[in-house]
Amino acid sequence: MLDSVTINQLRTFVAVCEAGSFSGAAKTLLRAQSAVSHAVSALETALSVELFERDKRRPELSAAGRSLLPDARAVIARTEEMKTRARSIADVGAPQLSIAVDVYFPRQLLVRSIQALQRSIPTAAVTLYLTTMQSGESLVVDGKCNFAITVADVPELKPSAIERHWLCETKMVTVCAPSHPLADMMNPVSLDEFNRHVQLVVTDNQPQSEKTQMAVAGERRWFVNDLGAKHDFLKAGLGWGHMPVDLVADDLASAVLVEITRHAWHIRPLTFMVSRRRGDKPSPHAAQLIEALTGVSPQTTGKH
Repeated sequence: MLDSVTINQLRTFVAVCEAGSFSGAAKTLLRAQSAVSHAVSALETALSVELFERDKRRPELSAAGRSLLPDARAVIARTEEMKTRARSIADVGAPQLSIAVDVYFPRQLLVRSIQALQRSIPTAAVTLYLTTMQSGESLVVDGKCNFAITVADVPELKPSAIERHWLCETKMVTVCAPSHPLADMMNPVSLDEFNRHVQLVVTDNQPQSEKTQMAVAGERRWFVNDLGAKHDFLKAGLGWGHMPVDLVADDLASAVLVEITRHAWHIRPLTFMVSRRRGDKPSPHAAQLIEALTGVSPQTTGKH
């Protein structure tokens, strides 16, 4: 029965294969040869197959043995991995980290930061929410997230309960599809001209969220609560909008989108803040992730 298979039996089976003999496996495992023979026989009984050809001068794998050897090695490897993780948990614990990150935050910087955390603390379990506007701080206030990455221009949801700390910035560009009328403008585009066309704006479902929109030009607006949808609509020529440069860099390089030059209308870089409960001290792994998120990428600028 498979329930009676033990790691010791699998290790012995692999050791015989690698040593080429039962006596060689016994020396490797520092065990009596009789114990090696017994472990292999017990494994064969549990699996209901013969792993070695017994009529040979030296043990040779049977067809079943050759087929099952990779499985035995895989089980042993996973067991070693489990032991390593257990030791890590015993040393530093199994940290649980729940964070909310605004959809405009540079995606590659976010990915690199989480990868660095996982390399440093393999047992860390990260729950990630991609949010907009005040949604991230709402999760912090409710106790569902340790911290949130929030756009500085968004009003604080609850100043008495939340404190913010500067994190980093990312450059914004104004873009549209090559088929959009604004793409044909030879001169920098005026604010009045922008007002004649639909602007795609990311919002959320928080009450009064329409009052926290940034860099909105006019009344012709389509609101979406997903940055990916805005990206798709821009590429389809359904409007114009502001996008993080890291997200559209490839589109601009391949002319899937074009950058619009604005006339007498400056768009500041987006400034991101760490929002956490007032007086809350980040845990070591949270502090490590926050430090990584401040890293300068090709698409981010320094603090102004």
